Amino acid sequence: MTLDSQTLIRELTELLGEDRVITDPEKLAERAVDTWPLRLVQHVVGADKVLPRLMLRPRSTDEVARALAYLNERRIPVVPYGGGSGVAGGAVPAAESVVVDVSDMNQILRLDADNMTVTVQPGVFLADLEAWVNERGFITGHYPQSIDVAQVGGLVATFSAGQFSTKYGNIEDMVAGLEAVLPSGEVMRIEYVPRRAVGPDLRQIWVGSEGAFGVITEVTLKLFPKPAERWMQGYAVPSMRDGLTIIQRFMQAGWKPAVVRLIDFVEAARLLQDTMPGEEALLIVLSEGPKGYAQAEGAAVDELVRAGGGRPMGERPVELWLERRNDVHEFDQYINMGIIVDTIEVAAPWTRIADIYEQVTARLKAEVPELLVIMGHSSHSYIQGTNLYFIFGAQPPRDPAEVERVYWSVWERVMAITRECGGTICHHHGIGKLRARWVPEELGSAWPLLQRLKQTLDPNGIMNPGTLLPRA
Repeated sequence: MTLDSQTLIRELTELLGEDRVITDPEKLAERAVDTWPLRLVQHVVGADKVLPRLMLRPRSTDEVARALAYLNERRIPVVPYGGGSGVAGGAVPAAESVVVDVSDMNQILRLDADNMTVTVQPGVFLADLEAWVNERGFITGHYPQSIDVAQVGGLVATFSAGQFSTKYGNIEDMVAGLEAVLPSGEVMRIEYVPRRAVGPDLRQIWVGSEGAFGVITEVTLKLFPKPAERWMQGYAVPSMRDGLTIIQRFMQAGWKPAVVRLIDFVEAARLLQDTMPGEEALLIVLSEGPKGYAQAEGAAVDELVRAGGGRPMGERPVELWLERRNDVHEFDQYINMGIIVDTIEVAAPWTRIADIYEQVTARLKAEVPELLVIMGHSSHSYIQGTNLYFIFGAQPPRDPAEVERVYWSVWERVMAITRECGGTICHHHGIGKLRARWVPEELGSAWPLLQRLKQTLDPNGIMNPGTLLPRA
């Protein structure tokens, strides 16, 4: 029998305290969505928000543990919630859910300057952490577009990647240790050491877990010294395919500039106010590090880019990108007009990545009549391949069902093309409820292992149902 809401509220209030249990409909409405464009546009054109039963605001690991043990015993679904900046619906709760909002767990706990780590609670905003460590001579090296609104726990849970990842790595490379609470209320800690060869790396169970296994309550991150100098340069290259080949060459030669960004001619025109001629793509490169490092790396990369047909454009394109890289107000304006604006990030080996770009842009233009624009860039590169980050706009009829139809017509094509070309359906935005339907196909013979992991850690299936793992 489902526990009635009044009893649920009373018992949780007795367990945690009155100020930890939130029932105000306006506050619940704020936690009824994240930034998934599908749901945002549907709400704009008339769909109602589905509110969770209530929200909890714990302030300690102990309070999280008590709450989860209580909810697990009663088999009440739980949705962990942080900054709400996820774009894949991972934090969108169902009506029967209880939201566990960790925003009040927002303390920077300790800095270990000698070993270059910092330990924080999950509700610390990354921008605040970056400013705090900057004052002490360090950087996090992690700069996602959502830096001002994303919390550390959510970044770990969704496999975040920052804009300087080619040098510093992604979030999975930065997590030195963590603490998390299982649905049973058990607390598990993985302490930091430089490297541990004691079985599988259990930190990685939680990186990208998206609240499906429990709640992350503490994170220890690696830090980096403030770079002493920078080198940067923009280049015009004949096409995206040519630009991808250039990046492959300098990455496989051993160079790893902090920023490597190849922007197609549509997006480049937005950035540079139409100063790019024809259909050239824009490659921007930024290197930073100790004295002498950036200039040496920059000179080597410059030689390889010019040899590949790149035409130097000076530092100004990079400066413009640095100024505007996190400004998404234009996208918000379009969504408020009922226009779908969304991003789709995928990745693939070097041998197929250009095929994905060309097929996606061509097929969407030909097959989706509601499409307004499709553009893209590559922003996270590796020795073995790179990612593509598509941005599309589409104008559906002002009806929630039509918004859904048009939305999936784009996503289904991009996912199919990516899989056909041997790529992965997700590079860094997380699976959420958006991509869950494709997870079994993507993981193939490894899919049952993820199912068993879920069953072992969350046997009652209360943690974030429908996120990461599709509903049965």
